[in-house]
Amino acid sequence: MTGRERVIACLKFQGPDRVPRDLWTLPWVILFQKDEYERLIEKYPMDISRPQLSPVWRDDVVEACRQVGTYKDDWGSIWQVGEPGVIGEVKEPALGDLSRLSHYRLPWHLIESRDYDMINRRCEESDLFMLSDVAARPFERLQFLRGTENLFIDLAYGTAEIQKLIQMVHEYYLQNVESWCRTSVDGIVFMDDWGTNNSLFISPQMWREIFKPLYRDYCDLIHSHGKFAFFHTDGYVADIFGDFIEIGVDAINAQIFRMSIEDLARRYKGKVTFWGEIDSQHILPLGSAEEVYDAVMRVRRALDDGAGGVIAQCEWGKHYPVTNIETVFKAWLEPVERTL
Repeated sequence: MTGRERVIACLKFQGPDRVPRDLWTLPWVILFQKDEYERLIEKYPMDISRPQLSPVWRDDVVEACRQVGTYKDDWGSIWQVGEPGVIGEVKEPALGDLSRLSHYRLPWHLIESRDYDMINRRCEESDLFMLSDVAARPFERLQFLRGTENLFIDLAYGTAEIQKLIQMVHEYYLQNVESWCRTSVDGIVFMDDWGTNNSLFISPQMWREIFKPLYRDYCDLIHSHGKFAFFHTDGYVADIFGDFIEIGVDAINAQIFRMSIEDLARRYKGKVTFWGEIDSQHILPLGSAEEVYDAVMRVRRALDDGAGGVIAQCEWGKHYPVTNIETVFKAWLEPVERTL
């Protein structure tokens, strides 16, 4: 099977010849461990790729992450890089003062200037499953624009201003999703980190009232163009995991080690593809190779029956041992019952 065929078989629960692979890297790896990255990719070829790098991995932003300092994103917010190779965080939100909202202009140029011919060409030249850049991230974008504390206050009061801003951001992302749907990519990615280590940031009721309809719109649009909907979220999201499936998400990348993997499998196996992951808070950066191996086997015992519905995905961050990343992909090729 090609990578594209393998991922599609996985998403449709049609028995891929092996579990598809997908590796994410932070800028640190590209800046300071590129040779090790390329050696690992050669040994364990990935099945998923992207025709265009995310703006986060754009050359000017990666270079900005090379050293401590600040940079302005395309939406007008100022980011602070506190350590080399790490993306940083917003320190000066573009709309920290909502009185600016009436004069604020969204970065439509990002959609209008995208090289769609190049994207289509790269998709057509590749036999890998091609994903879009992140096409929508409304909750996180609202935080970047307002500041996290301001946004939570906004949501609690439900002011007309925040409702207007939510609609503005949503309309922008609908057009962005639409633009990606008209390309040759196989899947469209949208995301928002919704949880702390043990709870949601807002109540499930508020999430369902405000944000679930936005995601439903993205899924409906994606499926109307015959594409697959891929969603990423960090933190504990067990309370709304089923909602993602209900609105039509095809693959979910979540921190399943922040929840009960076995309970998630019991409730949702066969209904959605688990797009990773392996614990990136403790096991991958700090654990031994044996602990990494055991973590992969725990996921496989819960989810990997050979029918599909699971992708071997993990993240490679700053100072993660290379042996741990390699162990992840090695373990996915071993018999499930095997122990070190």
